Parts: sequence; structure tokens; C-alpha cells
Amino acid sequence: MPANKNAETRYKILDKLLARRYANYTMEDLRRLVNEELLEIKGEKDFKPVSIRSIQYDLSYIQGEPFMADIEKYPFDDVSQNNPNKTVKKTCYRYRDRSFSIYQQKMNDDEKQILGEAMKLLGQFDGLPNMDGLEKLRAGLNIKSDRQIISFSKNPLENSNLLGELFTAISQKQVIEIHYHTFAAPEEDRHTVLIPYLLREYNRRWYLIATAEDTGKILNFALDRIDRVVPLPDRRYVEYKGNLNERFEDIVGVTLYDDRPVQTILFWVSDRSKDYVATKPIHDSQKHYRNEKEAELRRQYPTLEGGAFFSIDCIENYELIRELISFREDLMVLSPDNIRDTVIERITAMYEIYKPWRK
Repeated sequence: MPANKNAETRYKILDKLLARRYANYTMEDLRRLVNEELLEIKGEKDFKPVSIRSIQYDLSYIQGEPFMADIEKYPFDDVSQNNPNKTVKKTCYRYRDRSFSIYQQKMNDDEKQILGEAMKLLGQFDGLPNMDGLEKLRAGLNIKSDRQIISFSKNPLENSNLLGELFTAISQKQVIEIHYHTFAAPEEDRHTVLIPYLLREYNRRWYLIATAEDTGKILNFALDRIDRVVPLPDRRYVEYKGNLNERFEDIVGVTLYDDRPVQTILFWVSDRSKDYVATKPIHDSQKHYRNEKEAELRRQYPTLEGGAFFSIDCIENYELIRELISFREDLMVLSPDNIRDTVIERITAMYEIYKPWRK
């Protein structure tokens, strides 16, 4: 099913029209009826009429994968609106099998196999809701999956049931109170009321992304530091305005800063690590400079032999700096100055720690 909600709504309307046994709809009829229902659903403010061409595209789409609808085109003699004694030949459209629906299809063996693997994938996360129901569905459809194909790394220190509890709270739009501890004060029980929005995995650790009920500030909590979750069904759940996932597009990891700009970070990677960085980007925005731009950078940095030049567009945070430092001497940050200086400060601090042990 396509991600476009308007298209999905049109498909549902067309599916209903094409299945009507005693109706004879021309392309124009389908366009008119689809527009009438869209107007009723969306209201005049948000309504945008669809054209004949759009209806033609929609019919072509549902005849292809994955729906494979068998739509027949047939002639129909209708009474002329201008002259009741005259008939007009029209071309009409309907499902050849009137019981067919794109929303009520039997699964083939391949689809059953895919569903079985998806259920096994979900089964790796303890505590997810409705898993008993999914198991009954698997048994009822006779879905067999004897071996595991995809495996997730798990943090053995995490309370695995928390993932299911938080998943439920987010899906049911429920305000929660979490009790947690910090590394600095592991014995101290802290608690706060949150509106949970997202579960995000980074570097083998799961995080809850939520807003504080009192301040509205976006926070993240590692699940291995959450001790208990208390649902608060009487509290009002406030939807996040905008797309929270888009906010993570500009960072590495999970730490968000509202007051920091996106910066273009230019860096050089040695021959030993350049292929690794090229095939496993530090960030989705990563660019690999070649040809004229690479030649320009080599003139600008003549002491850097071999290797390759890359850049990413990111907001500075702890995870970004840690990622850049993790390549040690195989990665050198060239600009901007503030990112390079932060890396230098971290490396210098590391050197000072090891300095007494140097022989």
C-alpha cells in the first residue's frame, strides 16, 4: 500500500465502486463518485478534486502488484439524457469477480513466509503486547518458520520487558511516570512524568524519546537506566507537533540540542579506513569527494597523503565527537574549527591520562 494517504483513500473508494454488482460506472462516473466521497471525507477546506487521468492511474495501479485486480472493461447501452428514446453506448468498469476486494486477499506461500519471519522478528523483543494473539494467527494460518534469519544484538543489562511496556504506552498514547537512576548516583531513585513518543536504538542501546510533561522539553532516557514505568491513564496525552523522526536526521545518536546549528564537517580518512567509512557512513548526509573537488582539497591539505575526503551535515553532540574519535589516527577533522578543537581537546585529555604509563 502506498504511503500517500490520499491515494489510499481513493483506492478504498474505487474498490467499493468496482465491486457493486448492479452498477455500471464509466470512467467519468468513477471520477465523479470518488470526488463526492472525498469531499464528504475531507470537507471543502482540504478537498482537492481528482481528474480522469488520476482515476486511470489508480485503476492501473491496483491491477498491478501487489493487488493484481482483474478489472474488466465492458460495453453498456444507456439511455440518453437528452433523448429518452435513444441509447448511448458507454464503456464501463468493474471487477470481473464481484466478490473480489483488494483488501480481502488470500495470502500465498511467499507472503505467509514473510509474515512468519516478521512475527519471529517481533518475538525477539520480550514484553511486546498482543504476542499471544500473533501466535494464534500464525497457528491459524499454518505459518511455519523453523529458523531465524535476522538477529538483533541485545544489551544484556537492559530490562527487556521495558521495551514492551513503553511500546504499549506509546501505541496507546498514554502518559507515564518513569523511575530511573543515573550512573553518577545509581542508588538514588529519580522520577519524572513524560509523554512518550518514540523508541530508538543506537549502538546496542535502546532509548525512550519523550517530552517532559511540565516543561515540554524533549528528553531521552536509556532503557538500561529506567527501573520502573507507571502508566498514568488520567493524564492528558499531547501529540508531538511535527515529525519527530525528522529531528534525528541532523544528528548522530540520540542527543538533541535545540540551540545548536547544523554544520558541514569536513574530514579526511586514511587508506586503511576509507572503504569502511564509504560503505558504513557516519551519517546519512555523508558525501565522498572525488574528481575536481578532491583535487582542490589535496591542494589545500598537501600533507595528507592518500586516503579520501568526506563531509557530513550534523549538529554537534557527544555521540558525534565519540564517533569521530573512534577512528583514532585514521580520521582527521579538517573543519569547522569548533568541531576540530573539541576533538583535539578529547584526544589531549586521553593522552594526559595515559602519559604516566608511557615508557
